[in-house]
Amino acid sequence: MITKNLFLQGIYPFKGAGLEKPAPIHSELSHYVPDGVINQTLYFRGGNSSSELVTVVLVLNGVPMRYFPIGAKSDVHVPLRVVEDIEGGSVIELHLAAPEGIEGSVVVDLGMVEH
Repeated sequence: MITKNLFLQGIYPFKGAGLEKPAPIHSELSHYVPDGVINQTLYFRGGNSSSELVTVVLVLNGVPMRYFPIGAKSDVHVPLRVVEDIEGGSVIELHLAAPEGIEGSVVVDLGMVEH
């Protein structure tokens, strides 16, 4: 079985629209799983430069799948112990929920494997 490592990662500025209103962080943080392939998310690392709690949301086909809260001026590393198969034809995205008007930068690193 051939496996391929994939990463959605980078540093992105944000302006919060509200903790209850996750929005896409950037178009670069979207991945289409090719047909006939299985994707598995393995870990998430994130950092938050703002003075408030933010939450990065892993979204699968438009539906929130996982929430990764990141404290004020803090970071987080989450090795995913429950790894689910994501079928080909799916779209994986990272969104951000932050208090309204809060500005900062978020560092994201989502590690995945496809086979």
